[in-house]
Amino acid sequence: MSKEDVQEFYSNFKKASGKMQQALPEMVKGFGGLFAAVMKDGALDLKSKELIALAVGLAVRCTPCINLHVQKCLAAGATREEILDAAAVVVMMQGGPSFTYVPAVIEALEANEYDDYYDVEGACQKTC
Repeated sequence: MSKEDVQEFYSNFKKASGKMQQALPEMVKGFGGLFAAVMKDGALDLKSKELIALAVGLAVRCTPCINLHVQKCLAAGATREEILDAAAVVVMMQGGPSFTYVPAVIEALEANEYDDYYDVEGACQKTC
């Protein structure tokens, strides 16, 4: 996927999510509740949880998961370096199959890099 493909994915995912909400409202409500309950500060902060979610998405080779969780990692304050370090841990644990998906992480990072969104350290300053 290119940077443009990732940006198109974000746009299309919003539309598809609306259709999913209409078709399966109870399922979406249940998943949304689970997501909200888990993805908040607890013993682990949100940034750590998003880095874990990204790592799992990369490990299972889920490109939509990679795209969405790179965006959420940035929104939670993760830097490009932290995201790529998490990707490196996945490659160390899983090897070649994950290695071939690291470019998807980089493309998602590049699709989310807008100068007015990030501070000097690369943390997202707006809704990403």
